[in-house]
Amino acid sequence: MRAYRYFLLSIVILVLDQVTKLLVDRLIPVYTVAWSFAGDFFRLIHVRNQGVAFSMGSGFPEILRLVLFIVLPLFILGAVAFYLMKGKDLTDGQRWTLAAVVGGGLGNQIDRIFRPEGVVDFLDFKFYGLFGLERWPTFNVADATLVVSSIVLVILLYLQEARLRKTHE
Repeated sequence: MRAYRYFLLSIVILVLDQVTKLLVDRLIPVYTVAWSFAGDFFRLIHVRNQGVAFSMGSGFPEILRLVLFIVLPLFILGAVAFYLMKGKDLTDGQRWTLAAVVGGGLGNQIDRIFRPEGVVDFLDFKFYGLFGLERWPTFNVADATLVVSSIVLVILLYLQEARLRKTHE
């Protein structure tokens, strides 16, 4: 039963993601800037994304998008959830970050399954031409959770590996 407690974080992230998307969907017309801060540094805008990160694959045929963006990710999220529960070598921190990955991943999967127009994105930041981008691609709570939790997981895995190497010296 103890392993299931991590999924509380997944549920919180999933609910927060879906509530914010619902509010954006209901209150902001698509492709409309509803609010901006510091000139146009940050904008709250309603856009749809039928691809994945950076809208990659949005032009793929429907069946390919179904397999690559729904079926495969659901399988991977299931494997991550299973590993979160059964993995013997995971630390608490690693389990929490995997639970965040599951919550963020499911947030976008719900959109891909139930919103045929695409995933609701709404957080938009100016990027000042870095990496050739004037603006960072618009994203949502699930996207932010996936990026941050993945970075934290990599750091935690690196630290664990460094500790193991140190104890074997």
